[in-house]
Amino acid sequence: MTQSTNQSQKPLTCKTNSFGNLEIGGCDLVDLAQKYSTPLYVIDENTLRSICKDYKHAFEKYPKTKMMYASKALSNCAVTKILDDEGFGFDTVSSGEIYTVYKTGVDMSKVLFNGNNKSFDELDMAIDLGVGRISVDNFFELALLNVIAQSKDKIVDVLLRITPGIECHTHEYIQTGHLDSKFGFDLTQIDEAVDLILNEYKNIKLHGLHAHVGSQIFETSIFSDEIEILVKEIVRLDEKFGIKLDEINIGGGLGVKYVDTDCPASVYDAAQVIITKLDEMIKKYDIEPPILFLEPGRSIISPAGVTLYTIGSTKQVPHGKKYVSVDGGMADNPRPSMYQAEYFAQIANKKETNIKEKVTIAGRFCESGDVLIKELELPELEQGDILCVYNTGAYNYSMASNYNRVPKPAMVLVNNSRSDLIVRRESLDDLVSHDIIPDRLK
Repeated sequence: MTQSTNQSQKPLTCKTNSFGNLEIGGCDLVDLAQKYSTPLYVIDENTLRSICKDYKHAFEKYPKTKMMYASKALSNCAVTKILDDEGFGFDTVSSGEIYTVYKTGVDMSKVLFNGNNKSFDELDMAIDLGVGRISVDNFFELALLNVIAQSKDKIVDVLLRITPGIECHTHEYIQTGHLDSKFGFDLTQIDEAVDLILNEYKNIKLHGLHAHVGSQIFETSIFSDEIEILVKEIVRLDEKFGIKLDEINIGGGLGVKYVDTDCPASVYDAAQVIITKLDEMIKKYDIEPPILFLEPGRSIISPAGVTLYTIGSTKQVPHGKKYVSVDGGMADNPRPSMYQAEYFAQIANKKETNIKEKVTIAGRFCESGDVLIKELELPELEQGDILCVYNTGAYNYSMASNYNRVPKPAMVLVNNSRSDLIVRRESLDDLVSHDIIPDRLK
């Protein structure tokens, strides 16, 4: 199996320095915690760029591949700028993600707008900003999109998102390709949608089909099944309607290594399966090679990120667990409470003892379920120690909340011994800045 960055629990630049502290990107994590306070999201630029290059190299044998970073994993202007520099387009699912990409200065023709309930205002904005593709999810959206495009006298380029009927072995909340899903047209509805586009919706141009099969995927064979379904549909639609579709979007979903027991396939292994199957289908049906869109998100950004916390109180349950609390938790990382997600962590500051104990890392929020990591083996902890939780680049900041009215953490980018603030820590004034007391209550 070829090694690639998504198979590592830690950023590529993570090491122990001469002071005995962990460092990433040449920056001492203890120093970062002191300078920026905690909780703190840290993104390693070297790892992020290396993963982007892995994807490009892995798929270079199929030159008609277009990489589209799934912005939902982590969206901010600095990360967007790096991905744009590395030649990626962007899969967006909201006006906020579209606007972030736009404000970063990205060529909007490289952007795709996805989602199951896009609003009038969002579609209107996407058309005005020149988003390259809109992935249409349902009949309501198809009709709405044509009305908006017609009012602007524009032709909108679209893909049809379909539900391929494939079920991957992942958490039920992150399965998107099985038949009973809120996403996409059922296979039995495709013909009606295509007929509407060809004969009624004159301001919509269909280029291809789009599907997702889930997230945190370890078994690459599922991508082979997906490609077979998509190509067969393209061939069938050509035979029935005489329409030449030349794009397929297979989504993303490649898994990463959160804990030792996780065994994700490498980007290179996934690419071999995908390209081999696509070449097979092209030869079998004698079709022109379609443009292949990929939408990696988690596997791009997750290994590049860590979160730093400061150790606070401890509680030893008699004849039970030892709880160690940190200054963050489910508001800055809701995944353990939502998905029962697992993480690996280490103490970032010097710990000379080899004596270890099993502890449960508890969050600071007022929920019994606010537990970040269960039964983690660490050196004996003291108040003020810095905990580094790995693989938190994806779906941590992007899913963060102000639960318990706690400000969201800051985020820094590290590289070559330099740290740069890329998301400011929210202040208490930020928390109340949108609150309004009606005059009648004054």
